[in-house]
Amino acid sequence: MSVVVNIGSTREDTASIDALLDITRADMAKVNELILAKAGSNVEMIPQIANHLISSGGKRLRPMMTLAAAQMFGYSGDGHVKLAMAVEFMHTATLLHDDVVDESALRRGKSTARMIWGNQASVLVGDYLLGQAFRVMVDVGSLDALDVLSSAASVIAEGEVMQLGVAKNLETTEDDYLAVIKAKTAALFSAAAEVGPIIAGASKSERAALRSYGVNLGLAFQLVDDALDYGGNAKDLGKNVGDDFREGKVTLPVILSFRRGTPDERAFWKSAIENAESDDAALEKARGLMVKYGAINDTIARARHFGAIARDALAPLPDSGHKHALVDVIDFCISRVS
Repeated sequence: MSVVVNIGSTREDTASIDALLDITRADMAKVNELILAKAGSNVEMIPQIANHLISSGGKRLRPMMTLAAAQMFGYSGDGHVKLAMAVEFMHTATLLHDDVVDESALRRGKSTARMIWGNQASVLVGDYLLGQAFRVMVDVGSLDALDVLSSAASVIAEGEVMQLGVAKNLETTEDDYLAVIKAKTAALFSAAAEVGPIIAGASKSERAALRSYGVNLGLAFQLVDDALDYGGNAKDLGKNVGDDFREGKVTLPVILSFRRGTPDERAFWKSAIENAESDDAALEKARGLMVKYGAINDTIARARHFGAIARDALAPLPDSGHKHALVDVIDFCISRVS
């Protein structure tokens, strides 16, 4: 019998990003036009690979956050559209690189670019998109925004290398893992949220509020992904359920289950993660141990904790439709495990 992982239902069951979609719709149309223009190239393979991933149905939360955060502080130029496009290109480049490093076969329900065009082309097109992102950042003319996004790009790369260092390492602590996801995932959420108030001329405290919101939202988002890999479905996750397990990734549900287990159970985790004995039967056993030790529920609880910090970061700001839309994003991200 297969193990059913009950990840519960919460007050976020009806959460949506409809408000964010509404307030950013007109600007996102401009972002999408710019994405298509900047993904073009005389080198035929570049737009083919870029459009394969760009058109695959992602919600584009990060660029919408950039737009909403700029609007929130009364910005009226077009720099936020350019920065939102740059944020999306940085994210897309990261996905292309991630799929190569992780040897992933599926992304958002479609074959990954590496499965169609190969690893080398995927990495190089990711590099091209990063280059285009930085060209557009320069066009905006804000050194502060350029500093924030370029720093994020560096931190994301560090996070990728850190993840390689903890791969298949069951001695990884929860603090170690949080450091990885803070760099690998939360850094771009943070930058996406902060560059909006930067170009709108917001105060240092307002910038700090959006930066804190973004980094804690990013942590919550990634922890929910960790939980979904063992208790979700491919539609919600954007990849095959159990991929983290098969790839030997030491995510928080694994860390908690390993540390709470008996010697025999820890021996199972070593075989599954370190020795790649991770077939479907092993995945079912892993899910059973996570239920036994409450590892998935505790991962979700940590996600809610960071979501609460993100909500508190916005609390001092004046009430507005933009603020409420950004708060809705927190509940929406966590509701994926409801």
